[in-house]
Amino acid sequence: MRYLAIDVGEKRTGLAVGGDQTGIVTPLHVIETDSLNERIRQISLVVAEHGVNELVLGLPMNMDGTEGDAAKTVRGLKGFLEQRFGIPVHLMDERLTSHDADAKMSRSGLTRGQKKSRRDALAAAAILRDFLERKRGEKM
Repeated sequence: MRYLAIDVGEKRTGLAVGGDQTGIVTPLHVIETDSLNERIRQISLVVAEHGVNELVLGLPMNMDGTEGDAAKTVRGLKGFLEQRFGIPVHLMDERLTSHDADAKMSRSGLTRGQKKSRRDALAAAAILRDFLERKRGEKM
């Protein structure tokens, strides 16, 4: 099964792909747009290019476990993507994934701008790794 993880932001959306057979997750790139149509167009290209079977959307939960406006927006996007692509869309708690991405880049030697442009793709990869680990745990 091939998955595409999506870390949705207002202006930047990170993408990562991976499979449950190998467990390998690869950060792809960041879509930089505030246009929903352009974001969906670019996601469509990635879905086709990578033979994606299912999507995993990062759900932005508050640290206390409650959902705010951003989580409600992502839940609405979930329904839209299910209709648009006709494939399952899973939600995955994304708390601390950006922090995880920052930690991975802290000693990379990248400039602040370079880090900013990669952070969301690394966060998407962290979301997908968490999702695949949870799936493996459910099978045991």
